[in-house]
Amino acid sequence: MDKNRRAFLVSMAQNVAIAATGGFLWAAYVDEVKANPLILRPPGARKEDEFISLCIKCGLCVEACPYDTLMLAKPGDNKPLGTPYFIPRDIPCYMCDDIPCVPPCPTGALDIESVSEVKNGQRVFDITKMDMGVAIVDMKSCIAYWGIQCDACYRACPLLDRAIYMEYRKNERTGKHAKLLPVVDPDHCTGCGLCEHACVTEKAAIRVLPREVALGKVGSHYVKGWQKSDEARLKGSKGIQTTITPKSKKSAVDTLNEGIDFE
Repeated sequence: MDKNRRAFLVSMAQNVAIAATGGFLWAAYVDEVKANPLILRPPGARKEDEFISLCIKCGLCVEACPYDTLMLAKPGDNKPLGTPYFIPRDIPCYMCDDIPCVPPCPTGALDIESVSEVKNGQRVFDITKMDMGVAIVDMKSCIAYWGIQCDACYRACPLLDRAIYMEYRKNERTGKHAKLLPVVDPDHCTGCGLCEHACVTEKAAIRVLPREVALGKVGSHYVKGWQKSDEARLKGSKGIQTTITPKSKKSAVDTLNEGIDFE
């Protein structure tokens, strides 16, 4: 075998090995980015599937953030590569009045209309419309629930007494004092993470999670009959749905005294 042919075969083998290695690495990254449902997106981000399909990974939102809150996912971050996200424990969203990260988005992956409204013919940003996630309090780790006075998360909240408010509760341990407990209202919480950033415990006792992960869903089985506005939630549903269980198939008379031996 002449030297040229041998060099050619060696080169081909190396290229095949490099291509195979690259394929394995890329497959690993593809598997990785599908594994994390807890990612927090910038203000105005559309639903995750739609966001991923629209985001071109240009990084303009990251450049526009004045606080360096936003980052682009890198290999090993366990997040869709090149897409923007933030970690509130490190750097939260400071809810800028002009929301500078949203307008630069060229594809609408960050939706301007979702964080603004039209007033007097002009579009005006509204920080209360941000929906990045919702804060959840770990009552076992929160020292306020222990009875130790702490309102760090409450004081850090930009929507004071709306997104987070303090609730008085009797301290059953002492019988004398009151606990001052932080309570999150999901209807007002924007998921900015300022509360998580301010938490004094080693690992934050209040954490921001995507709403799809943190909150339940009532469905169309129940409605607040005392609130007419709640009926709007059922708009488009297929009518009243009934939960069927083995017991519900029986009549009330048959189940009333079930399991009781009267003899």
